[in-house]
Amino acid sequence: MGKSSTITEKSKHSHSTFILYGVVFWVPVALVFYVIFFLFSNAEKIGRGILGLVVPDNWLFFGLGAIFCLAIIYCTGLVLKLTKLGKVLSKIPFIGLFFGQGEIMTIGRLANMQPCLFLYSPTCLSYGWILSEEKVKMSRQKALFPIINIYYPNVPTLITGQVYAARKDTVMKLANSSREVIDLLLYAFRSPAALEYIPWEDESQDNFQERSKYFGLKLDTGKNPELDATDMGTSPP
Repeated sequence: MGKSSTITEKSKHSHSTFILYGVVFWVPVALVFYVIFFLFSNAEKIGRGILGLVVPDNWLFFGLGAIFCLAIIYCTGLVLKLTKLGKVLSKIPFIGLFFGQGEIMTIGRLANMQPCLFLYSPTCLSYGWILSEEKVKMSRQKALFPIINIYYPNVPTLITGQVYAARKDTVMKLANSSREVIDLLLYAFRSPAALEYIPWEDESQDNFQERSKYFGLKLDTGKNPELDATDMGTSPP
């Protein structure tokens, strides 16, 4: 009797799980279709109204109004992107954020960037992506270390974030794909089998092994960890 009731409870739990999965799938799909239908129907109505001023009704087939509205939107974006008008609008407070002429961060761009770990603080590692490497000079002489510009994303949006400047020896490149790092940042939605460190192109194997100690490969460095971490700290721009 007890075994039968246990099976029944498990069956009910499974059915409720199936229902939940179905709801989670179909509710967003239904919302997407509703929004598409709403936009299409209104664009069709507006487009037909405009075209009706110059085109006979018997030539206005279904969908032409929506296509006309889409063409207007595309041409407007083309003008704003390729002419000085976009630069003028980019200077307007708040609204100008949408007309900036610089390159914006996207998931597609992140997917093609080099992921890394860097010392966010003396005791905290953080994930990021390498944007560029800057040469440093002191009194017209080359400094002992270059600066790495790192993109530090906000979670969970990822496409918004900050840019940090870090010494090159405080940045560890990862052989893991950007997709794996993105999944980790999304609250460890998926985790790779392991994080794989790789050296810089001009870095010796001995220096790479020594530097890896600061990134968890070896806890006992034989040095003062507070001084070591402080020497390898990061600084925001």
